Amino acid sequence: MSFNANPHINATSFLANIDADWKQLIETVGPCTFAPALKQSPYESLVDAIAYQQLHQKAGDAIMAKVLRLYGNAFPTPEQILSTEFDALRACGFSGRKIETIYGIAHATEGGLIPDRASAEKMSDEELIERLITLKGIGRWTVEMFLMFTLGRMDILPANDFGICEGYKRLKKLNVAPKRKEIAELGLVWRPHRTVASWYLWRVPK
Repeated sequence: MSFNANPHINATSFLANIDADWKQLIETVGPCTFAPALKQSPYESLVDAIAYQQLHQKAGDAIMAKVLRLYGNAFPTPEQILSTEFDALRACGFSGRKIETIYGIAHATEGGLIPDRASAEKMSDEELIERLITLKGIGRWTVEMFLMFTLGRMDILPANDFGICEGYKRLKKLNVAPKRKEIAELGLVWRPHRTVASWYLWRVPK
């Protein structure tokens, strides 16, 4: 298989050589198809992340479909968000807390706290995490999703992600899922391919 056919072949080969469990997982799941949204802006990514936070995919999809319809089937600009009444966003399915966070994201984008894509790409993972978690309603997990799925950073491990912890539990046939600190320590072995490792852990068969 050529690099162009599977850009993650080096990562999957590395992970498959860790132990028999990882090798079996990769053989079962198949090639990694991780593909970040390389054209999405940090602002759009963070709004999306909040929309889907603590929801199943279908519920998040339904909310975002209503949001897009509200703005003529286009992603709203920060200015449009800030000029939208609370009740109009509430009608899309957002909770009050999420609406406050989305208003905050729009304000922070206009004020420059949330960088544009070109600026974000020049910043380190930790710089972006430290900067963005200062926003109300934005935690480390949300920024890690942004780093992975928007900027395409390849060594990110969302150690407190439920799916990753449960995936590792199933991978290793444990009785109890590891906590954040344990996953973070275990993940040191997966460097510099922790994004691909996370992708596979989300797909460990039940």
